[in-house]
Amino acid sequence: MTSRRVVAFGGGHGLSASLRALRHCAPELDLDITAVVTVGDDGGSSGRLRAERGGLPPGDLRQALVALAGDHPATRRSAGLFQHRFATPPADAAQYTDPASGGPDGGTGPAAGGPAGGAGLATGGPTGGPAGGAGPAAARPDGLAGHAVGNLVLCGLMELLGDPVAALEHAGAMLGAVGRVLPMSRQPVGIEAQVRGVDPAAPDEVRTVRGQHQVAVTTGRVESLRLTPAAPAACAEALAAIGAADWLIFGPGSWYTSVLPHLLVPQLADAIVSSPARRLVTLNLAAEKETLQLSVADHLAALHWYLPELKVDLVLADAKAVGDPEPVERAAESLGARLVLAPVAITDGTPRHDPAALGAALVPVLGADR
Repeated sequence: MTSRRVVAFGGGHGLSASLRALRHCAPELDLDITAVVTVGDDGGSSGRLRAERGGLPPGDLRQALVALAGDHPATRRSAGLFQHRFATPPADAAQYTDPASGGPDGGTGPAAGGPAGGAGLATGGPTGGPAGGAGPAAARPDGLAGHAVGNLVLCGLMELLGDPVAALEHAGAMLGAVGRVLPMSRQPVGIEAQVRGVDPAAPDEVRTVRGQHQVAVTTGRVESLRLTPAAPAACAEALAAIGAADWLIFGPGSWYTSVLPHLLVPQLADAIVSSPARRLVTLNLAAEKETLQLSVADHLAALHWYLPELKVDLVLADAKAVGDPEPVERAAESLGARLVLAPVAITDGTPRHDPAALGAALVPVLGADR
C-alpha cells in the first residue's frame, strides 16, 4: 500500500483529537502523520514558561506529541508523565531547608542570629525562643505548581539543543511517537483580535483584545484577527511537509486561536494554497466562547475571509452538530468542497470527538483515490 502523507494543523485539544483519530486509521491506510502546531499560547503553564524563559510555549506541542505516543507500556507511561501536572503542595507539607539558616527551620547556625540552638528571625521562628525550639514551618515554595512535566521537558530540550524542531524530534523519540510534531514557526507569536461587545454595557464598542488566552475566552464578537509579528517566518520543515503532503487537515479546534492562525503566516498560507494535496476541514461539535456568535456555516466562511485563495475538497461534520445541513452545504460549496456527515462525537452527549469514530469516518475519506 502506498503511504499517504497527512499534515494536520491546529493546537490544543482539537488537534489532539484529530491526531488520535489519525492514529486509529494509520495502520489501515499506512499514514505518515505530521502535526503543525500553533505557537501563540500565553496562558497557564505555557504562558509562565514563555514569560520567564522565552522560547516557544510548549503546551500545545506537548499535547500533540502525547496524542501520537506509541502503544508500548513504557512509552504510554512516559506519555502519562508528560501529562502529569504538579499540584500545589499542602500547607502542612514537610519543612524545607532554608539556605539562609544553615539548617532546617528552627535549626542551629550563626545565620539564625542567636546562640547555637536558639531560633532567630532568619529561621522563621520567634526571636529568643527556647534553645532547640522550632518556629512555625516556613511556607514551602510552589514554583512547580501548575506546570506539566512535559512542558518542562520540552523547555529544557529547547534550551539544551538550541532548536525547537530538534527538541521535538528528541521528545518524539522518547514517546515512541508515530508521527512528527512541528511548530508553525520557530518564534512565538502573539494573537490579537478586534472584538465587538467585550463590555456588555457597550455592545457596539470595538476593542483590541491581546493574547491567545484572552481571545479564547472573550464573549464578544471577533471582527478581525492578526498575529504579532504580522509575518513570522514559517518553520522550514513544516513548509516541506505541506509541499509533499497528500492531505492537509484543518480542525477541529478553537477557530480563532488554533485553526485560523496558520492562515495568517504568509509563508504557510502560500504553501497551503500551492500544495498539490487535497484539503479536509473537520468542523467542531459545538461553539466555544470565542465563536459563540458564529454559526457552523460561519466557521467555513471565516476560512475564506482570511485566505480567499483556499480551496477545500471535503468538509467533515457530525450530523447532530450541524442541524440543518443546507447552509453548511452551501458554505462548503463556496470553498469548492463536498459536505460529509458522520457520527463522530462520543456517546455521553458532551461535545467531544470520539477518536475511534472520527478515525472510522476518516478511513474512506483519506483512502479514496483522486
